[in-house]
This record gives sequence, structure tokens and C-alpha cells, in this order.
Amino acid sequence: MKAKSNPIKRGYLYLEEWFNASFGEAWNPLYHLGPLTFFFFWIALVSGLYLYIFFNTTVDNAHASLEAIVHGHVLGIGSLMRSLHRYASDAAICTIILHIFREFSQDRYRGTRWYSWFTGIPTLWMVVLLGITGYWMVWDELALYVSMGASHLLDVIPIFSDSMARNFLPGNLSDRFSTLLAFLHLLGQPMILIFMLWFHVKRLTHVEISAPRGLAVGCFIALTALSIYKPALSHAPVNLSKIPTELQLDWFYLNIFPLLQYWSPGEVWLLVAGVTTFMLFMPWLPKKDEGIPAVVNLEHCNGCGQCAVDCPFDAISLQHRTDGAKWESEVVVHPELCAACGICTGSCPSSTPFRKVKDGENLKTGIDMPGLTLDKFKQQTDEVLAKLTGENKIMAFGCTHGYDIGTFSAPNVGTLDLFCTGMMPASLAEYALKNGADGVVISGCRHGDCYYRFGNHWMDLRVHGKRKPALRAKVDRERIKILGGADVDGKKLHKQFSAFHDSLGQKTATPSAAATREVSHD
Repeated sequence: MKAKSNPIKRGYLYLEEWFNASFGEAWNPLYHLGPLTFFFFWIALVSGLYLYIFFNTTVDNAHASLEAIVHGHVLGIGSLMRSLHRYASDAAICTIILHIFREFSQDRYRGTRWYSWFTGIPTLWMVVLLGITGYWMVWDELALYVSMGASHLLDVIPIFSDSMARNFLPGNLSDRFSTLLAFLHLLGQPMILIFMLWFHVKRLTHVEISAPRGLAVGCFIALTALSIYKPALSHAPVNLSKIPTELQLDWFYLNIFPLLQYWSPGEVWLLVAGVTTFMLFMPWLPKKDEGIPAVVNLEHCNGCGQCAVDCPFDAISLQHRTDGAKWESEVVVHPELCAACGICTGSCPSSTPFRKVKDGENLKTGIDMPGLTLDKFKQQTDEVLAKLTGENKIMAFGCTHGYDIGTFSAPNVGTLDLFCTGMMPASLAEYALKNGADGVVISGCRHGDCYYRFGNHWMDLRVHGKRKPALRAKVDRERIKILGGADVDGKKLHKQFSAFHDSLGQKTATPSAAATREVSHD
């Protein structure tokens, strides 16, 4: 069944398309929000370490030492580092929020993906706490505002015998407290954050932590330009006998503190707890049915492990052979992790429609999807091919989460939807060409943005002959067209489809020459 779109998803798809037009698909920042977040963390880390070398953590000297760094270092390096530290931290919050909204809008947070969402929400709060302690360390008027607000919030928690706010009365504040803050900001919280990020991606494979070089360089140049144009500045030093009258808040990190002017600390906690709890349980509001997990047919599995390598969600592992076969290993599917995408079927060397079977038997493979077996979609392919009439006959394979290829249907164009184009063996394209099709179209999600993370990418590489199981070199790649698009890309995809259709009647290349050509890829 074709996945239904919604206004939020369509709006985000239009935004992604605008970024594709501006940056290109390879450098679209919306496709690399996770790696960009890591990149901004690295900038914040390096700039923070530079600042710490010269920073004095004592109460009386913290503000003055930071001012000396900002205004006293040669060529403005200190000011640049302080500003990069501030703006990279803000940029990390932006990419995290965009990442959360993107996963929600694309419905990539429910079902087996609940774990990444569930562990991601607390990770966001840890980043916010890390930023709050950073502002606290400066010990300027903003730091006092943050410390008093945090004290009122902490006083509501029944773990302290006395009011935290008393620590900020004249004569009560000690250097031990500022040292504790420095420890939390520089070591304690970052270490906890690293473990939380590890837990966050634990159920994913091939996790990218490095953004494309060009995109990373561009972001760094933008942050540097912003740091030079509008340097980050401190407020006046703390005066415990004076109430600040004007503050420049960083709304990315300090957004809840202004609420304390209108609400009680308990009400603010209730808001934070309510929003957090709601977001934590969103994957079950309502719960998503992923479909039937993949199953292993050991009699057709040689334990090569390609399906385990290609699985986007770490749902397949290898173990010692249990059936006494000559192979050393076998694959095991973990049903609770399986997203039922079928990518493993397309990864299996046994998944080929050319395999001969006895009369009355079904086509088998090493790992298969009960909801749409290899035998079933081979039969469906045969049925579609048998109905094609006219010239330039095309067999189109689509994805339930990509553009609806049913709109391509015509007497000479047959269509078949799969869970993901990644579940399609590359040899199925050759099979269609040998059984009546003049051309084959494979239309998945947008390039670089597969609903199941890597399905269209793995398929692309298989057709190119760069990933096993690969399409044989002798197949005429000019008769295969790989498309990628979402609901809102119909006009563009129909134009590309029409051009491919028209080109089929003009093929004059010999088989030997065609075998050397590259796959057509837009």
C-alpha cells in the first residue's frame, strides 16, 4: 500500500527541494543534519579548549580572564574563538531541532525507530544543560540571571536541605562552586553526552558522523564570517548588590528562564516535564505496525553476511552454523529490530529470478519477506510484463514511500510497488529486459534520502556494479533508468520518464558497446 502523505510532510519535502536546488543533493544540509551536529560539536570543543587554556575559573577572575582573551589576543584570535564557541553551539541546537522535526514529518520515529527517538529527546536536554553551564561559567550579569533562575528551579526538587539561591548572596559564593561548574562543563557533561549519543545511534548501522567536506567547509566559513561580523560579547561583571536591567538572552539555551517571571518554578517544571513526556511517548501515539519481519531460509543461505552488512537497523547478525551445512556461518534476524524494509532480500546472492525451480515449487532465497516474497514479486513482474503492448515497453519498479509510479501506467508501461527499491535484486532488471521489456525504470525515494536510510543507495551501487550482488556487466545500462523522488516531484519525474521513454526507440548500440556504458542516473 502506498504511504499516505500529509501537509507537514509535503511542506518539508518542498523545503528539501529548495535546498536541493540551492546546494545540490550531495550538499543538502537537511540530508546531513546528524553529521553537521557532530561537526558543530567539534568546533565548540576545539574553541572551548582554546578558551580554557587561558580561562581563570575563580569567581573573582572568571569574567576578567575571558575579557582578556577576547580583547587581548593577537589578531583577534581570542574573540574569534569565543564567538565560534557560541555560534557553533547555537548551530548544533538548530540542527538537532531540524533533525527532530524532519524525522517526525517523514514518520521516521515510530515502529522499530522508537529507540532512536526515545533516546534522542534526553540527549537534546543534555546539550541544553551543557550550554547553560557554559553561560554560568562566564560569571557576568547573564550568568547571575541564569544562576538565580536555576536555583529557583532546583529548590523545587526536594534533595537540597537549604535554598540554592542563598549561595549567591554576597560573601557566600566560593571558588569551589565555580570549579564544580568548570568540571561539569568541560568534562562531566561532555562525557555523559558522548555516551548518550552512542546509545542514540546504537541500533543503526553505517552511521555517518562526518559531513561532506564541501558542506563542512561552507558551514565553517559561515560561522567564521558571523563571528567576525557580530562577535559574541559578555555582559557586565556580576554585582550581587545590583539587579541587571537589560539582558541579551541566547534563546536556544535559555528559553525557559523568562517564564520564571510569570510562572512559579513548579509550573515551569510541569511544562518541561509535560513536553518531554509527550515527546518521549510520541512513537506510540499511535503505535506503528512495521509489517512481518524477514525470515531466513537456511537451505538457501551460505552465511555470506551481505544482508547483515546492508541492513540499516542492525537487525541481522551472524552466528555459527546450526544445521550442519558446509558453511561456517548463518544469519539471524532479530524481529524486534526489523523494519520489514526487505533490503536484505535484495542483498542476498540467492535472490535471483533466474534460479530454476521444480514444478509446483516456489522460488526461494536465503532471506525473504513473508509480506512480499521473492517468488511473489517475480510472479507479479511476469504478470505485468505479459500485459505490456505497443512499442518501447517499460517495466517500472517503485517504492511505497517514494513517488507514486502508478501515474506512469500506460498500455506499454507496467508498474510494480515494493516496500523499498533496495529489496529488488539487481538481476530483476535484467530479467525484465529479457522477458519483454525494452526498458526498466527503478524509482525510489529522493537520492540520498531513502525512507529506510540506504535502500535506494544500495540499489544504485548494485546497478553500477559497485556492490554485491551486482548487475552483470553485459546488461545494457542505457535501458535502465534510476529515478528518485517524493510526492511533490511529479512534474520533474514525468519529464525524466518521458525522455527515457523516447530514447528507447533510438537505441542502436551493439551489446558489446552497451555493456561498457554507465547507468543513467539523475
